[in-house]
Amino acid sequence: MTVLDIPQHTRRTEPAGGWVAVCRLADLTPERGAAALVGGAQVALFRLVDDTVHAVQQQDPFCGAYVLSRGIVGTRHVGDEVVPTVASPMHKQVFDLRTGVCLDAVGRSPVAGMPADLRTWRVRVVDGVVELAAPSADVAGSAG
Repeated sequence: MTVLDIPQHTRRTEPAGGWVAVCRLADLTPERGAAALVGGAQVALFRLVDDTVHAVQQQDPFCGAYVLSRGIVGTRHVGDEVVPTVASPMHKQVFDLRTGVCLDAVGRSPVAGMPADLRTWRVRVVDGVVELAAPSADVAGSAG
């Protein structure tokens, strides 16, 4: 898990619209995932080569394990778009990093009671600090 070591006076949290500082952009390796604990939720963060950052739930809905930050980052054609994706390291289901939508269930069903799609968090980078929308300001399905 990522440990936030940004001095308190530089953290941008609730006052400006419900954002929570998570880590520095420089702490994230492009095309690799990192796990963070944000407000009690395990979140998988992905920095792409263009420095956009996406945040999805860390729990894989198809096996229940908290492993998505270890997934394989890639892209897939969806209609006329090329979208950023992550493939689960367990059973290789592919998810759209922008929306959390499961693009390929690989013939499996999610764990009982879990939706196939991932929860997402809105993300922004301010002064080199990655911030996630706090639950009150969070809009599921919008990231990056």
